Amino acid sequence: MVTKACTRCHRLMEEDRCAVCNLTTSKNWSGFLIIVDPDNSPIAQELQITLPGEYALRVR
Repeated sequence: MVTKACTRCHRLMEEDRCAVCNLTTSKNWSGFLIIVDPDNSPIAQELQITLPGEYALRVR
């Protein structure tokens, strides 16, 4: 199982296209962030994350 990250929203997934943005995903990512409650998370607000889930901090 290879985890990939969306090149726009940085959401982690296994698919070749992001389910949220419909853009291609990349295997070249680093950093791992889990957002449980984006409305009450200063980090999620700073990164403009609105949906709970797993995210990459950096995607190339």
